[in-house]
Amino acid sequence: MTPPRTRSRRLVALPLGMVMATALTFLPNVTASAAEPAPTATTADATSLSYIVNVATGQGPSTMVKKAIADAGGTIVIAYGQIGVIVVHSSNPDFARAIRKVPGVQSAGATRTAPLAVQSATDVGTPRVLSAEEVASAQAADGQDPLESLQWDLPAIKADKAHEKTLGSRDVTVAVIDTGVDDTHPDLAPNFNRDASVNCVSGKPDTTDGAWRPGGSSQSAHGTHVAGEIAAAKNGIGMTGVAPGVQVAGIKVSNPEDYIYTEAVVCGFVWAAEHHVDVTNNSYYTDPWNFNCLDDADQKALVDATTRATQYAEHKGTINVAAAGNESHDLDARSITDPASPNDGTPRDRVIDPHKCLDIPTQLPGVVTVSATGAKGIKSSFSNYGLNVIDVAAPGGDSPLYQPPAAPATDGRILGTLPGGTWGFKMGTSMASPHVAGVAALIKSTHPHATPGQVKALLYSEADATPCTDPYDINSDGKIDAVCKGSKNHNGFYGAGIVNALKAVTK
Repeated sequence: MTPPRTRSRRLVALPLGMVMATALTFLPNVTASAAEPAPTATTADATSLSYIVNVATGQGPSTMVKKAIADAGGTIVIAYGQIGVIVVHSSNPDFARAIRKVPGVQSAGATRTAPLAVQSATDVGTPRVLSAEEVASAQAADGQDPLESLQWDLPAIKADKAHEKTLGSRDVTVAVIDTGVDDTHPDLAPNFNRDASVNCVSGKPDTTDGAWRPGGSSQSAHGTHVAGEIAAAKNGIGMTGVAPGVQVAGIKVSNPEDYIYTEAVVCGFVWAAEHHVDVTNNSYYTDPWNFNCLDDADQKALVDATTRATQYAEHKGTINVAAAGNESHDLDARSITDPASPNDGTPRDRVIDPHKCLDIPTQLPGVVTVSATGAKGIKSSFSNYGLNVIDVAAPGGDSPLYQPPAAPATDGRILGTLPGGTWGFKMGTSMASPHVAGVAALIKSTHPHATPGQVKALLYSEADATPCTDPYDINSDGKIDAVCKGSKNHNGFYGAGIVNALKAVTK
């Protein structure tokens, strides 16, 4: 029953026989950016890896640590003294083991199991792009953008009603930590914040103009789609975002081979913290481990570094929102099987304890973990779940076989912006998380002085409490597909409930 998923992004596609046409369509009289050339595969030393070295927070590496890194064959790429995280490159296979013995080093580990030059990604999340006929025939109601009638997800969280009161504040910025954002899209350009945008792929901020834009990889559309769900402008063109009056930034963390490594994620959160970002959206897991086990020295170092980065961002005023994942896992179970790690090497089945092996950043302390719902308002067939893991739920779409939408909507997936000035449908917890990020942005717009903790408290208290779906037989084959635990106000499928944008702007 579980649909396929991508390597890094929280995205699922329809079964193979249900994938729709993918020809690009442009709105008439709209000038779109030229498509970027496909990126060239990176060339790397066959033995060179990237490492995270964690030292005491609030300081850079000591002279002793610097010398030890050099003696072990390492070169410092960047040191984030604010959080005590150092990014190092080394071709010494024993680098991590050696550096962990150095006084002052608290943890260290490789961020990958293979060099950057890896096999091409397989695209299992190709969006269905709207045809010219669909764009032309979409009927907008009074006050709506042309494609808003296809967005069943907006009324599902009462965002359409919220927009009658406010579209959100220009003083609020949501950063999409993802594959890059096409800021030239006519639905995103009015709200794009260039100053808060960056390329963090190497672990070191690249502020070259446009470096935040997607490349030509199989997953390059993902970040732009997410950005549109959050803040597509209400401008008489295309679709409408959950918070169409706030600003959106792009923090690119996905390399040309579609991997998102720890050094890039750390860079992204620190950048957001230092550039006054109010909300980050994180629709990915950090490669190469779907779950990072704390009893593994390398994986523990990655958890340590990312935890420091997310908590630093929250301390600076940023609310971090993340997708729960698309494997239909019960993240509160005693054990689950992870078949996909390490995904940059040779994956193998690992039986892990999800309480001790964490999907990062979504399972980190303080991060808002989001499950997905479909057009019928119940847990999406693919969505991960778990009591005391899921904080809130939001529309992420589902197969039309399971949760078809009511007319005038025509697709049970989620509409979003795509690079090159187009629009299309995707589904996944990748699509649920930006709905929550958008509602958090509306809360911050309504309560500009609220702390991250206060925004999260309002997000949870204003959600629509949703009882467990019991029994949960999503494909109606007579077999229970998932078991939900908990009460109406706090359970494993929906957490505190399905987010409510109207309450966010009225209370």
